Amino acid sequence: MSVAGAQDRLPPLPVEALSDAQRKAVAEFEAARGREVDGPFAPLLRSPEVMNRARAMGDYLRFASVLPPRLSEFVILLTARQWTQQYEWFVHHPIAIEAGLPEATARAVAEGRRPDDMSDDEVTIYDFVAELHRHQSVSDATYARAVARFGEQGVIDTLGIVGYYTMLAIVMNTARTPLPDGAPPPLLPFPR
Repeated sequence: MSVAGAQDRLPPLPVEALSDAQRKAVAEFEAARGREVDGPFAPLLRSPEVMNRARAMGDYLRFASVLPPRLSEFVILLTARQWTQQYEWFVHHPIAIEAGLPEATARAVAEGRRPDDMSDDEVTIYDFVAELHRHQSVSDATYARAVARFGEQGVIDTLGIVGYYTMLAIVMNTARTPLPDGAPPPLLPFPR
């Protein structure tokens, strides 16, 4: 959870300070994503190979997963809430809403409560991810429901999204990556 007013520990590197490997990683990132290195990728650039491999994994999980965008973004929001990752929530909340996740569902997640009135596939995702976050595993019944609904590939893609966005969350929480343009934090501390 980035601390309001806390100094960014791993801010974007000045272009003139980049190593050849970092310059190459930046060029590959910009070619793949069509934008400058920002967010979690600014701190990850300290290890250009990790940044590029993370970006490649994210390209699949975010843009080509077997889960529809509404559900993959739901997984991202659940993970951002678990880690109180402000930047992740700030970026993905509007994407989730645009993809069709109800605002009331997102609000409940932000407040640390189980959403009401979820669709069947949202209930399956919520139960799977919440149980995984709470117990670091899932029960046989929860696993069976997820496989029946999304197939084994869908389960692996869901786990991949949780793992990938957990990695980005811990990078940004450790780096204290600030929100763009001084935006206020969208999440309150997680009710524990």
